[in-house]
Amino acid sequence: MPKQWRIGRRGLAAAALVGLAECAAAQPVTLGGVVTLVVPYGAGTGPDLLARLVAPVLAQRLGATVAVDNRSGASGNIGSQAVARSAPDGRTLLMQTTPFVINPALLRDVPYDPLHSFQPVAKIATGVLALVVREDLGVTEVADFLRRAKQRPGGIDYASPGIGTPQHLAMELLAHAAGVRLTHVPYRTSPPAIQDLLGGRVPAMVLPVHLAVPMARQGTVRLLAVFSDQRAATAPEVPTLAEAGLPGLRSDLWYGLLGPAGMPGPLVSEIYLAVSEWLAGVSAQEALLRMGLVPAPATPEDFGQEIAADLARIANVIRVAGITAE
Repeated sequence: MPKQWRIGRRGLAAAALVGLAECAAAQPVTLGGVVTLVVPYGAGTGPDLLARLVAPVLAQRLGATVAVDNRSGASGNIGSQAVARSAPDGRTLLMQTTPFVINPALLRDVPYDPLHSFQPVAKIATGVLALVVREDLGVTEVADFLRRAKQRPGGIDYASPGIGTPQHLAMELLAHAAGVRLTHVPYRTSPPAIQDLLGGRVPAMVLPVHLAVPMARQGTVRLLAVFSDQRAATAPEVPTLAEAGLPGLRSDLWYGLLGPAGMPGPLVSEIYLAVSEWLAGVSAQEALLRMGLVPAPATPEDFGQEIAADLARIANVIRVAGITAE
């Protein structure tokens, strides 16, 4: 695996234990019985695959059987609501991702409060998004893409897997920062959007970098830039948007564990420590790399602060871009 992806066991373990020394000294918490890990999205999605990697780790640490339960629907709201209403005893956990902080700013009547209905437990990983164009568009860099967009306001279409998805918001964030107007073509899911990108019916899209790289190798698309602070390990030749002259345009996918509000502190710490220690291992890092994810452990406190910051940031993007769910 790439050297920059290897996280030293000692370094990561030390970082993981900051602020939790008193919890590390406590007796391990065991639950026994069954723990349900709810994934509010369908089977085969990123959160589902990650949940199935984490489930054995939690099972061993908690002395319990951990069952992954896919409760998809309503942009993740159905499964999230179920967890928010569960008893805060650690027997119901939630594997969530970025739409969790998008829905409250986009949808009416979200059936939970993202800041008060849940207990952040552990951030696990992030996924890098990339700006992708059809190879036959003849665009080789971000500046050229934006120059064409300025010459033809609204004349460049881009696909996304739906209104308010991270891919949609990332492109709108780029368009707003660059002062250009693009035409959004929303689909219901990713596969048909990608199919139309590859078929030449739409010329541009924002994609997770691990999906975009194989397409680029086949010569059908070109990766212009990534929406991250650093270049992606799986595509080190692709510049960041900051390197392309647009600093501060970070937009990634995060993945993490939450539970119902009111979970006991020692149990939260036990689960966090189990996840962070697992992420320090080479096998976990390699498994995440194959999924196009970067290990990004964060304490419950830091994860909660990140969720709050993302809520404010994304709400501003939606407001400025005038995005609605209709």
